Amino acid sequence: MLTSAVIRRKDMISCALCDNAPCSAACPYLDPAAALRNIWFDNEDIAALSLPRENPCISCNAECERACVKPGMVEIKTLISCLYDEVRDRAEIPIPIEGGRLTTDICGTELENPFLLSSSVVGSNYDMCERAFNAGWSGVSYKTICSFDIHESSPRFSAIKGDNGSIAGFKNIEQLSDHSVEENMEIFRRLREKFPSKFILASIMGQDEDEWAELSRLCEENGASAIELNFSCPNMQDEGLGSDIGQIPELVEKFTRAAKSGVSIPVLAKLTPNVTEMSPAAEAAMRGGADGISAINTIKSVLGVSPFTYVSSPGVHGLSAVGGYSGKAVKPIALRFIAELGHNEKLKGLHLSGMGGVETWKDALEFILLGAGSIQVTTAVMQYGYRIIDDLKAGLDYYLAQSNISNVRDIIGKGLESLSDSTDVLERDTVLFPKFRPEKCIGCGRCYISCMDGGHQAISFEHRIPKLNGSKCVGCHLCRIVCPEGAISVTSKRVRKSSL
Repeated sequence: MLTSAVIRRKDMISCALCDNAPCSAACPYLDPAAALRNIWFDNEDIAALSLPRENPCISCNAECERACVKPGMVEIKTLISCLYDEVRDRAEIPIPIEGGRLTTDICGTELENPFLLSSSVVGSNYDMCERAFNAGWSGVSYKTICSFDIHESSPRFSAIKGDNGSIAGFKNIEQLSDHSVEENMEIFRRLREKFPSKFILASIMGQDEDEWAELSRLCEENGASAIELNFSCPNMQDEGLGSDIGQIPELVEKFTRAAKSGVSIPVLAKLTPNVTEMSPAAEAAMRGGADGISAINTIKSVLGVSPFTYVSSPGVHGLSAVGGYSGKAVKPIALRFIAELGHNEKLKGLHLSGMGGVETWKDALEFILLGAGSIQVTTAVMQYGYRIIDDLKAGLDYYLAQSNISNVRDIIGKGLESLSDSTDVLERDTVLFPKFRPEKCIGCGRCYISCMDGGHQAISFEHRIPKLNGSKCVGCHLCRIVCPEGAISVTSKRVRKSSL
């Protein structure tokens, strides 16, 4: 039976998620850093089940907290005890299924799990791919290979950060692989020799039909499992490259056909989100012979204009440029495009490889439920490292076991039926009221402020106690969203507006 979390990121908001964490080095009984990381990535049940049978924190002197790089700021002992007292008894141990719940495929080629590195700096040389494969990633979409010179700017990254320093949105003005085609082919040969079962998705970008065809042929000859056509990079200087192609279905079809013409391995078109609809380009790719679609690439953006220098970030000698936006902030947009492609009957049979803001297994699950058969990740790896593959695999596997689902393939697209492109389908004759939970309320009045100034003036606030006026409440649930303590839930049934 599925359970809801009782410990959240906010309970360990100051944790730095250290490498070789001092807290674990200081604890002779368990690995506090592993437990904290499990909590951060929505795996609290797994954290609880991984602990020793008896709670050593009861009698310890919290050496882990004194060893912390932020002494006194992370209540490690309390968090571990909460895992014992509030999580462990209700957590379920999954029963292993022979063959693995996470095994899936891309266009018929098996993957040990759905998770690949997406085409970017995180998979741009042999050493990085080797370490990622050894960590447990099933494959890599290698940083886009091209035959033209690449000269990167410095700096080329910037971000919008949360209160604890975590990245909410990430901007880059980075381009393609700065290795020569020959150097990258040598990397492919070495990877294929050492990792025969790993999936090498060769991202390429050509300047004309002959170049798209030649790069595809070379990648297949040197060990690529499939080709990914980069029709979507927003950072190319010259016209007719990257996202310029993805906005013109005729070019998508032409270059897809060229790339497909000389290879026998699958070809995926990576499409740009910088369009109103992605289906025209996806259908064009299918006409050109594509076996799948990858989506989304980064979104064109401007970030952080300084009030002192008047320069957007990142700035290079007093200048900046529109760049690509990624990270958690883009996930709703990415899901919208994946759902669009998943709903499109003309695209049935094409593999969808989804990406855009995936950080936890829950993020990945959302893409899978809307039609993605594989998941690609970059920004979360840039922030937390290859190690997050353990959290992605463990969380998704645990969810499947709890849900009695034998394989991840069985739930691809299961969420599409509940999602419509139009709000016209939604029932509008009833109200679902919020439910106030006094035992969790701290009397801050945030719900009252928001309802008064951004809602329907349906909450009163006297003696630091919020009360709902049902005759005014329209069930918008703004109060529930802004509550910092999760002290507002929903009632069990809807009420018809005519009875109010």
